[in-house]
Amino acid sequence: MEKKVKVIILLLVVLVLAGLATHMFLTPSTVETVGSKNVTDMIGRNVEMPASVSNVVATSPPMTTVLYMIVPDKLKAVNFQWTDEEMEYVPSQYQNLPVVGGWYGTQDGSYEEFIASEPDVVIESIDEGGDGDASTVKERQEKFGTIPVIAVKDTTNVEKIGESITFMGEVVGAQDKAQQLNDFNKRYLDIVHDKSSKLSDSDKVKVYYAQGDDGLQTNPSHSTHGQLIDLVGGVNVADSAAQGNTTSGVQVSMEQVISWNPDKIITNDPEFYAKVYSDSNWGKIDAVKNHEVYLSPQSPFKWFDRPVGANMIIGVPWTAKVLYPDDYRDINMMDATKEFYSNFYHFDLSDDQAKDILLGSGLKEENL
Repeated sequence: MEKKVKVIILLLVVLVLAGLATHMFLTPSTVETVGSKNVTDMIGRNVEMPASVSNVVATSPPMTTVLYMIVPDKLKAVNFQWTDEEMEYVPSQYQNLPVVGGWYGTQDGSYEEFIASEPDVVIESIDEGGDGDASTVKERQEKFGTIPVIAVKDTTNVEKIGESITFMGEVVGAQDKAQQLNDFNKRYLDIVHDKSSKLSDSDKVKVYYAQGDDGLQTNPSHSTHGQLIDLVGGVNVADSAAQGNTTSGVQVSMEQVISWNPDKIITNDPEFYAKVYSDSNWGKIDAVKNHEVYLSPQSPFKWFDRPVGANMIIGVPWTAKVLYPDDYRDINMMDATKEFYSNFYHFDLSDDQAKDILLGSGLKEENL
């Protein structure tokens, strides 16, 4: 009898072990996939990547900016060096990240330096579809070898950026932070969409976007660089100079700007801003006469553009306050600035620091 019981127990053990073996080899969670997962990137490529990402780099500033906002401790390199002024609002642990260039306006990326930063994945920016994008991603993947390259849709349109932020959050394991950034963006987009839709043509202000240290380069409507003017309902005076060009800047003359006579001027160039009020030619323009010239805050990323990307999210309420301060009195720019810097630039501003940033941009204290 005892022998019979032992045989039965042995048979049961064999059956259990056989069941385990069958489970291991026939279910999707095989030993071969432990530590990795498959993702479909934003051009439809199936990419095998680590199940958990610890190190990440991106090939262009807009993507790097998003990564810095949602997962700074995993970002292992940047595309360009912060200036001393920009560094003022960068926490010390991120100030010495390697500069590896990238493939955007400068086309100065170094594959060797990217690889030396030991990324688990590389984020590659792509436009809205096209064979050129697919071929570029293929080339990147070949150059990066076994390091997975994840293609992410262009993040240069502040109204469409949410999908890419969400996807990047999923890739790097920062879903909650990505959602927080999207929620902040949606809050102010909703306000601006509502108010701008109610503007009559006679209420709209004429705006000139001055680029370069002489202020004579600009972008017309529907360009990525001037999109915040369009968004909040301003009239971009440079439309007549577009000549079908909405993607890159155009050169204009002083005479043209004087003839346009904008109500307000926005610039990203501190040199231009520093001298515009003392220049007799610019002094002929109403915006200058009325002290309505505004400098986009610069640090650690510019709020208006350059790069065009998630850094412009805080530029939405700022541009609204610049163009239509009376309509946006319900927006507290002090609170918005401190919230954005704390949550996404990982830097807690004092009241004085926030006020210095805003007053330094040309906003009047009563409009903060």
